[in-house]
This record gives sequence, structure tokens and C-alpha cells, in this order.
Amino acid sequence: MPPLPSAPAAPVTVDRREGPYGEVVLRQRGEHFEIIANGCFLMDTSDGRSERLLIDAALAALPADRDEPSLLIGGLGVGFSLARAAAEPRWGRITVVEREQAVIDWHRAGPLAQISAEALADPRTAILHTDLVAHVRTPRETCGETYDALCLDIDNGPDWTVTEGNDSLYGPAGLGACRERLAPGGVLAVWSAGPSAAFEEMLRNAGFTGVRTEEVQVTRGVPDVVHLAVRPGTPA
Repeated sequence: MPPLPSAPAAPVTVDRREGPYGEVVLRQRGEHFEIIANGCFLMDTSDGRSERLLIDAALAALPADRDEPSLLIGGLGVGFSLARAAAEPRWGRITVVEREQAVIDWHRAGPLAQISAEALADPRTAILHTDLVAHVRTPRETCGETYDALCLDIDNGPDWTVTEGNDSLYGPAGLGACRERLAPGGVLAVWSAGPSAAFEEMLRNAGFTGVRTEEVQVTRGVPDVVHLAVRPGTPA
């Protein structure tokens, strides 16, 4: 008789913090780490294909002659997106917006440094400890910053947000703010745990063009996707 498969390893809590947005927990399950926010599973270190696709698809959608395009990553997460971006020499300035100090700490001096240490040491990289929704809504006239690509991964998708306040990011006002923070011809890429035809339509209604969805195939279940859209125009 063949041996029975071993039971999955029980998760071990590495750190738990209470912050302004509720509880955030780092757990270890076997050799992998996972982040839980207010009891909701966000992501783990078991794969990372879709987080890397988030970065690769945005770069591929930019004009080939765009010189050292600037990138905003919304959500540090377990670090796969940042590591992918820093490994690509074509990117210029790389800004990561993360609202949870605990997540930043886990990367700077915790177990997630094994994924992100090299990327954090890259001189192109800057970490902003702030809320993404508030950051993208800051008028360009105030902050003076635009980006060639916005790669957003702060929720399980437009239809499944981690906190109620994030809902507005995927509506007309939030998408309009994202569009204004992009340079002409810039790309918005939004990670999601599943496709959303309604969100694609929302992107078109918000003035984006080239709206499409790329999937990461999985053995079972609904694939992770990246929604892509372009701000019309050409750089001055």
C-alpha cells in the first residue's frame, strides 16, 4: 500500500500587529510565509507567478521607446512584484506604497527579506509608508509626481477588497485619480483573484484604452488575472 499523503503543515504565527486598519498577521506554513489581514488571506510565498506578471505585463504594454519608465507598485505584499521590477534594468524609478508598517518591517528586518533584500537595496527603489488610495488621489500639482506604470495589488481584486475604504479605488473617482497620476501613454495594471467584466467596463468608462485581461492558468479553480489599461496620449 502506498504511503498516505502527509497532512499540510499547521501555520505558525510569526508576528501579529494591530494597526490603524486592523490586525495584520505574518504566518509560516512549512517553508512558506503568508500574510493575513483582519482574518482575510492576502497572499503567500508559494508561487508568485501572478505578482510577477503584474510587473511584466505593465512593462510590455508600454511603448518600446519609453526610456527608464517610472513605476509605482501599490502594496509591498510578500515582495514578489518589487523583486521582479528591481531585476529588470529597463525600469527607472521604482516606488512602493505600503500602508502597513508591519509589512515593511517584515521585509527590512524579518523573514521576507529573503525575497526583497536585494530589491530594497537597489538605488532606484523607494518605500512610501502611506495609504495607496490617498496617495493616488493627491493632485499632481501638489506632489509633482506622475508614473509610467501603476501596478496595484492591495486587495484580492476589485470585487473583493480588504478594507471598505479601498472600494473607491475601483470606481469612477479612484480610476480617474489613477489616470491622472499616469503619464500620457502610461499603463494601469490591477491584480485580481479572478476576472471581472464589470471592472473592464469601468476602466473604459474612466477614459482608459487598450483594456484587456491576462490570466495565470491554474490546475483547478478560477485563474488569477491582471487587468491592463492605458491612459491615452503621448508624452510631451
